[in-house]
Amino acid sequence: MLGVFYLYAGGKKIVQSQERLAPMMGWVDTVPMPAVRAVGVVEVLGAAGLILPPATGIAPVLAILAAVGFVVLQVLAAGLHLSRGEAKDTGLNLVLILLAAVAAWLATAF
Repeated sequence: MLGVFYLYAGGKKIVQSQERLAPMMGWVDTVPMPAVRAVGVVEVLGAAGLILPPATGIAPVLAILAAVGFVVLQVLAAGLHLSRGEAKDTGLNLVLILLAAVAAWLATAF
């Protein structure tokens, strides 16, 4: 499910305009669109890293690295929200940090 979430969220950042993203993600108004697109690409690639290695059995360590990468991404995202005075918007970041940490732990268990 975590991979599907990031595939969706990253895909939106890659293809949608700043105006379409702004109502859902207020931070896109203060970040250059190439950076927003780069975050989207990282999220899509990370989703592939979570899903494909376990599904194919090829390079399963990539799933661990992708999950750890998502922990780092969400820590940085929470920092961005806090720097903008949006502490109330960090709840989703905290949930995603927890889920990514669990995914990394589960990937090492198998």
